[in-house]
Amino acid sequence: MFFESFKVTGLAIGQIIILGAIGYALVKANILKEENLNFLSRLVVVVTLPALIFCQLIKDFSFDAYPYWWFFPVLSIVITGFGLFIGRIFSLFIKGEQAKIQFMSLIGFQNAGYIPLVLAGAILPEAMVGTMLVYIFLFMLGFNLAVWSLGVYMLTFEKSRKFDMASLFSPPVIATLFSLVFIYLGFAKSVPDVLFRPLKMVGECTVPMAIFVVSANLAYVKLKNISIKNMSLVIVAKLIVLPLAGMLLVLKLGLPQLIGTLIIMQLAMPPATSLSVIIRHYKKKDLLISHGIFFGHMVSLLATPIFLSLYFVLSR
Repeated sequence: MFFESFKVTGLAIGQIIILGAIGYALVKANILKEENLNFLSRLVVVVTLPALIFCQLIKDFSFDAYPYWWFFPVLSIVITGFGLFIGRIFSLFIKGEQAKIQFMSLIGFQNAGYIPLVLAGAILPEAMVGTMLVYIFLFMLGFNLAVWSLGVYMLTFEKSRKFDMASLFSPPVIATLFSLVFIYLGFAKSVPDVLFRPLKMVGECTVPMAIFVVSANLAYVKLKNISIKNMSLVIVAKLIVLPLAGMLLVLKLGLPQLIGTLIIMQLAMPPATSLSVIIRHYKKKDLLISHGIFFGHMVSLLATPIFLSLYFVLSR
């Protein structure tokens, strides 16, 4: 039973590896340059992902069907808080205040959108994919609010720097909020096909482009002066302790399998690549972020399917 589940999740991870290998090869062949990567990343965040969110929500979401929709952004913030708590405990073994903060960020903020979007379509029956995508988008609402506010604040903290309220409203957050208001006002069914279909095609570009961005970012990581101790702590805290604790809690509470799958999937994700974007944008010294993202993604290729497979077997 376990090996059957592992085969399914392993094949899903295999799809991500293939897409990632293409992005990695484009960088190494000097076809995808750093300035192109910045443009591609911005294109995903500003255009294709908001289009995907809008189309998927107006197609599959309604307040009648999801009366407890608010549960998912709240769940996201709770999971982030739990990750930061575990990160704080493990950070006692990290030297230097800035290194501790970057370590906690690696543990607290996961790749909440790109990889789960691919996994959802690969490991779930087709009838359940639409529902899971709605769960992920609502989950990302809370996550994006957290990473672009608390995450930015943690990684760029200066006593003289004031909190920027605008940082809360990234394009994916705006797209989600706009879509929810649009649906609430009853406009969802009035969107003509001549508008919906082009937006849907744009949104469908998100997953391959996002994986290209993730893998290309990894290709730019310089594997010098790596702290084996620090990276081992990242892997243990992020990819073993978090998903294991989450799985025990989900099984104890007897949550519905689809919600349980979402929780285990999110807890088993590697660190968020947006942390690297934040560090780069605000010109902060990268002490652990790039290495943590790189090794987190490498180890997650094995760790994620193991924990998802265990959950599928134990929850039956």
